[in-house]
Amino acid sequence: MTKVRGHGLEGSCKPPGDWFEASELAEGVELLSAWFVGQAYSRHRHDSYAIGISNVGVLRFDYRGTGQASLPGNAIILHPDEAHDGRSGSDIGFGYRMLYVEPRLVFDAVASVTGKAGGLPFAREPVAPNPILAATVAAAFNSEPGSLAATDVVVGLTRGLLHADHEAGRLVVTERIDTCAVERTREFLGASLDRQVAAEELELVSGLSRYELARQFRRRCGTSPYRYSVMRRLDKSRQLIAEREGLALTAAECGFADQAHFTRSFKAAYGITPGQYRDTGCFAAAHDA
Repeated sequence: MTKVRGHGLEGSCKPPGDWFEASELAEGVELLSAWFVGQAYSRHRHDSYAIGISNVGVLRFDYRGTGQASLPGNAIILHPDEAHDGRSGSDIGFGYRMLYVEPRLVFDAVASVTGKAGGLPFAREPVAPNPILAATVAAAFNSEPGSLAATDVVVGLTRGLLHADHEAGRLVVTERIDTCAVERTREFLGASLDRQVAAEELELVSGLSRYELARQFRRRCGTSPYRYSVMRRLDKSRQLIAEREGLALTAAECGFADQAHFTRSFKAAYGITPGQYRDTGCFAAAHDA
């Protein structure tokens, strides 16, 4: 299992201060446990669902133009590409567990859960009691890494999201989605981590026009091809930083025009700069177990 501390958050792994730890359950499903006092991380956004449970203290964050507060036991549902921040709502700090799940996995699970093709679920309430999500998050953190366990987790999360989506009964996809074309594009982007990919290349790979591809890709993956490419290159950058690669070289190896552009993209995705991420020292060397 690949394990990297400090996924998307600012803190220190030295007790009794802030700490966080991330790991991968399987491809497309990441786990994160965290504890913070005060300001945790600045405004940023993921290209995945971020679904978690508060377990200690009060977590406050700004999301979709309003302030939110999560108490222990509440489910937190953050949708792909939705900006948010995070901070403690009390002097004692806050702790939580979070799952990051690629939208394509939820998209595929909707059909198995509902028995019909459907779009990505949308929960209007970012903080609410949700026993299905709470049980699924707990099970995820007690599971052995692997695709079989991840399948149960994705199905459970999808059930919880559909339960929170009051319009789920009308989630019927009427337009055609060329799943093979979208998957070819996604795999191509995942294999092109050292450069910016041109729209013309994706047209050749997918067999779709760039605008039709953009529509279908977002419908299935929850984000645009460009955004997906940036996030996968940032994933690679985190791995290089964990391996003690220099920031300037990391920016170049991940296809960013310069270090300044890399820094802006990194902070927009994770809420901290690459230098802050490196300086925490909270990541362990990646290894397979």
